[in-house]
Amino acid sequence: MPIGSVLGFSGLSLLLVLTPGTDWAYMIRAGLRGRTVLPSLAGLLSGHLALAALVAAGIAAVVARRPEVLTVLTAVGAAYLLVLGATTLLRPAGPAAAAVDRGGSGLGDLVRGAGVSGLNPKALLLFLALLPQFTDPAAAVPVGGQILLLGLVHVLGCALVYTGVGVGARTVLAARPAAARVVSRVAGAAMVTLGAVLLASQFITV
Repeated sequence: MPIGSVLGFSGLSLLLVLTPGTDWAYMIRAGLRGRTVLPSLAGLLSGHLALAALVAAGIAAVVARRPEVLTVLTAVGAAYLLVLGATTLLRPAGPAAAAVDRGGSGLGDLVRGAGVSGLNPKALLLFLALLPQFTDPAAAVPVGGQILLLGLVHVLGCALVYTGVGVGARTVLAARPAAARVVSRVAGAAMVTLGAVLLASQFITV
């Protein structure tokens, strides 16, 4: 595929990743938990990669034939965001909370991260809409392989930005417990709001 297509997608992908959203909220939460952000980051990245693999496998055709599939994914993703956001609001992260939470499981952080990104219908719609536009059917590499390559490019951008978000949240707010709790509650509220909007959109559509 043309290098220009890869570079063009890279620029657009990076702009989208730099826009705060659910992934940002989760990484801020992870950064304030007091443990390494790597399991949470790995979870987010694996979720994005799984979505790229699904698009490469032809889920776009499935959604076109059975739109209820996307409806179910949206409802599940919205419910997950509501639960995670509510938990964050009830137990805002901060130095004190981190001291209690250090015994948590890295595997649990990874699974939660994969759920945040992998069950995000907005991310799936983004991949469905954008990835095929940057492929070349006449190229030697099959379209599915090209989509996976672009997905890896997107995941690399996510890794760079989200690492900065998680580490930055810890570095800036570690010595400011009150500010850390406020930021954590804002992140939780953002997840709850996004989840509620997604659920509402399904009822309005129906």
